[in-house]
Amino acid sequence: MPNIVVLVKQVPDTYSERKLASADHTLDRASADAVLDEINERAVEEALQIKEAQGGEVTVLTVGPERATDAIRKALSMGADKAVHVSDESLHGADIIQTAKVLAKAIGTVEGYDLVIAGNESTDGVGGAIPGMIAELLGLPSLTHARKVEIDGSSVKVERETDTGRTFLEASLPAVISVGEKINDPRYPSFKGIMAAKKKPVTTLTVADLGIDASEVGLANAATSVLESAPKPPRAAGQQITDEGDGGSKIAEYLVSQKLI
Repeated sequence: MPNIVVLVKQVPDTYSERKLASADHTLDRASADAVLDEINERAVEEALQIKEAQGGEVTVLTVGPERATDAIRKALSMGADKAVHVSDESLHGADIIQTAKVLAKAIGTVEGYDLVIAGNESTDGVGGAIPGMIAELLGLPSLTHARKVEIDGSSVKVERETDTGRTFLEASLPAVISVGEKINDPRYPSFKGIMAAKKKPVTTLTVADLGIDASEVGLANAATSVLESAPKPPRAAGQQITDEGDGGSKIAEYLVSQKLI
């Protein structure tokens, strides 16, 4: 019976206007509606399908501010058993390396885990490196971009779809895998699931609880920083071409002027 940890993240809704804060150029999360990232819903769904087939337990894990509790409750209402929430003001502006280290430490608090499931990349950072980094920090095999996952005893098998075909990967447990958008269709939480989620345990941790000094994380200690940002310029009006028998030539001339042909 596999013990599964699913990494989830609360992100600004892609249908909302997303922007950077003027003060420090970090993502302005308060200006947009916050939701559980869709790729994480698929990661949770995959964990739940494994649990339903083989038993075990599903723990969701997130790093984020207090409002990230809403994302946790969404995952719990889908059917996850419990959650771990790393919430600490010192993490504001943390880069991807710091985040991976914090997540790896937090995963270590889940006793006897067999599998870590994550999405390929978040819709806010779009780094796509967290699963591989965590696997490296934990010393575990990394099986990324999974379209199909199968647990067979003490091993995990993954089918990965590429532009040129399919790749089949296999590793011994414990392992870290990441899933893509084609892995499944996540379920909608039922009313019973929503009510049950309110009673499920959520452990809240600080970086100190993980044995990490606050001076090691956050914007001031990040390996990268944004020095300047500006809003995307408004879309300019296009150029209309009236076809009077020479439309093709005019289009060709325009494409040449734009160095497209």
